[in-house]
Amino acid sequence: MSLFRPSTDLDGYSGLTAYAGDLHNHCGISYGHGSIETAFANAKQQLDFASVTGHAAWHDIPAEPREVHDYHIEGFARLAAQWDRVQSVTAAAHEDDAFVSFLSLEWHSLTYGDHCVYFRSDHGPLEIAQSQSLEELRGRLRAIAAGGVPTMVLPHHIGYRSGHRGINWSTYTEELSPVVELVSMHGSGEVEPGLRQYLHTMGPRDGASTAQHGLALGHRFGFIGSTDHHSAHPGSYGYGKAMVWADSLTRDGIWDAIQARRTYAVTGDRIMLATAVNGMPMGSELVAAGPRRVEVDVLGGDSVDFVEVLRNNQVIAVGRPEAASSSSDFDGVLGVSVGWGEYGAEVDWDVSIRVRGGRILAVDPRLHGEDIVDPLRKGSDSESPTTRWTQEDERTVTMVTKTRGNPTVLTDATQQLGLQVIGDGDTVVEVTANGREVRASVAELRQGSRSAYTGGFVSPAILLHRAVDRSARSVRMDFEDAGTGMGADWYYTRVRQANDQYAWSSPTWVGTGA
Repeated sequence: MSLFRPSTDLDGYSGLTAYAGDLHNHCGISYGHGSIETAFANAKQQLDFASVTGHAAWHDIPAEPREVHDYHIEGFARLAAQWDRVQSVTAAAHEDDAFVSFLSLEWHSLTYGDHCVYFRSDHGPLEIAQSQSLEELRGRLRAIAAGGVPTMVLPHHIGYRSGHRGINWSTYTEELSPVVELVSMHGSGEVEPGLRQYLHTMGPRDGASTAQHGLALGHRFGFIGSTDHHSAHPGSYGYGKAMVWADSLTRDGIWDAIQARRTYAVTGDRIMLATAVNGMPMGSELVAAGPRRVEVDVLGGDSVDFVEVLRNNQVIAVGRPEAASSSSDFDGVLGVSVGWGEYGAEVDWDVSIRVRGGRILAVDPRLHGEDIVDPLRKGSDSESPTTRWTQEDERTVTMVTKTRGNPTVLTDATQQLGLQVIGDGDTVVEVTANGREVRASVAELRQGSRSAYTGGFVSPAILLHRAVDRSARSVRMDFEDAGTGMGADWYYTRVRQANDQYAWSSPTWVGTGA
């Protein structure tokens, strides 16, 4: 397999690669669906690193609703009973330079907000989850770090109201929490109102719990995304991924990048997003006596609608792609999706994609797991990966996958591969799926997508997405900003694509001084 792993020539990023991961997702080890083995197998189909998280404890759990209380307690006991196996499977999943795994657990709290604990290891003590306060939890983690195993405790779904499992900014400290989980299947916690609203049963997004509010209070933290998916499918497309600028695909490389806040959040596509202020990468803190040079480099997974640079939570610059190239040469993305049909009708897919007159450089897998928000609802609990794909050579990709239709008209449950292809207008993509063949040239796909059906009305379908040239995916920005002259300013960047996928860079802080 050749996963798309972008790089940039911006100052501050030399020797770094953007890796994609999911640090917060669930399966049947606590409450959820599917095995941890299946979860890691799914993760390896589209991610560079992952942690499969067990729900561990809730120190101030309410007694009502009773069914909610009970399934949490049962889930905590389930994790405790198999913690040894969780650690051994996590260890077995790890392979330097190929796939990085971390051990984690989730600590619930009405008072302090939910947090996930991470070990720079595949082994760690579960009993720390019995902490009755966030400061007690931090104390236990400091002791573990003193023993040689660094830890993190990262807030997630921060946007819920404080006291209702949203972040409590009055108790936040960056000591063990260099980044926060900005986006997941709960929605985006950046700002209210804003993109990806909160629609979970846990309630709406609260303005005083958003990342922008925390930044305005003076806190300093980076951004990541994760899915919080509950069906053994880390990286389930569209819910959130953690992108890190790391110098190696190792535990130390990924961990050190998170500590340095060289991180950004994406919803789905492996969008390349790099920012620099006076040559320093995202997450940095620096001093600048005069104007600051702000640089942004974006390479989207689809057409980019806009790139916004924010200073102190206000948009100060907007960038857009240049006009489409008139060249017949093609350097861009060809997307192929399968799925649709009647909801609940399980379809096994055997897909072959052949590019004629061009080359496949890399693949951005955009794969969905089964969406089950209610932990009490039965899932498929399959013991094999949902999807297996292989790049056979520079012209052929094959995929075996499964779809069940889209559960709502706003929920995408298709399976998609984004192919990074070079060729020209005459390059042809041929897709054979379950015996049905559809083909189109790049010239035709530049004009619009092509679809086909495996049978009659409401039968499953195949989509060849509109071809997206590099010119429509690329944005470079380079400008000077005088700053406000009022203490430290912070800068971050927001990206929106035409396919409703987003990215947010970690902030960079600039103070004034000699």
